[in-house]
Amino acid sequence: MNVFLQPYVGSRSDRTHTRFGRRKPWLLLGAPLAAFFFILVPFVRENFVLIALAILGTNLGMALFRSPTVAYLGDLFKPGERSKANGVINLMGGLGGALALFFGGALYKIGVPLPFIVGAGVMLIAIGIVVAFVKEPDLSDQPAGEREPGLWANVKHVATDRDRSGLFLLAAIFAWFVGWNATEAFFTLYARNVLGVEVGTGAQMLTAFAATLIIFAIPSGLLATRIGRKPTILIGLGGMMLGTLAAYLVRSPTMLLAVLAVMGAFWAFVNINSLPMVYDLAGQRSIGAYTGLYYFASSLAAITGPILAGRLIDLTSYQSIWPFCLIFLALAMVLMTQVRARRVA
Repeated sequence: MNVFLQPYVGSRSDRTHTRFGRRKPWLLLGAPLAAFFFILVPFVRENFVLIALAILGTNLGMALFRSPTVAYLGDLFKPGERSKANGVINLMGGLGGALALFFGGALYKIGVPLPFIVGAGVMLIAIGIVVAFVKEPDLSDQPAGEREPGLWANVKHVATDRDRSGLFLLAAIFAWFVGWNATEAFFTLYARNVLGVEVGTGAQMLTAFAATLIIFAIPSGLLATRIGRKPTILIGLGGMMLGTLAAYLVRSPTMLLAVLAVMGAFWAFVNINSLPMVYDLAGQRSIGAYTGLYYFASSLAAITGPILAGRLIDLTSYQSIWPFCLIFLALAMVLMTQVRARRVA
């Protein structure tokens, strides 16, 4: 559902004109809906149908405001500042996620519903701050002939643009997320079956990757500002490819931990700069639509990657997650070389 709804909502938010702005009505609609169903989850967890509906409602609410919220990155920052801004956003998001895990576990011990109630409350407070204090740029004075294009108009533009940069970039995003999402999905099973460590230990090993991703979020934005987003992404992909090759060869959990830490830094070069690069191809009136297209590519990859990798594992072994990832990272690099970087200021 989210795969197809997010591009539509992002595009609709471009064409939403109210006294609150373009994005805020979607935040005001989606956030309370997501919070309500999220709070219901622990209370209906013993009923399969009800918990499925609660999860569906939560995802629906999130889909209604995710693209419009993220689109603020393109709305509020000049093109040359977006990589640095996205680095800060991801740093704060990573720290927030770490705090949520820490305090969520403590709250869960007190009472199962508490993490859900507090989490929903914090989200509503955050959205309330955005609605109250973020001032959206005013585009109402644009000529009538420059009305915001719809979703299909944006898709057609990506597909038929003369240099195909948008199409190659979205395909590259799909490819690298297929590779890494599949690796993450099966890593704990790989750690248990190949390295012989406990599943919990395998999950903890991935925190090294997440930690360096957070640490290098801002440096990756600064690097892209200095040398350009495309070269920074290519460096990141090259580093990830070397990392997957090393991970395939090592058998020591300690050495693999070090490899994952290095890979997290290179992944930051890719992850922090991909959405700003998508915005380089979008006009100011299509920021929401292109945000949705970015999430379409990444969400579709999150579904496709584990399915393809799972089939490969059935035919071979868990060790094949690394060659699988390497192939899709290499494909992403080839596709990125076909993207013509746009000059930003």
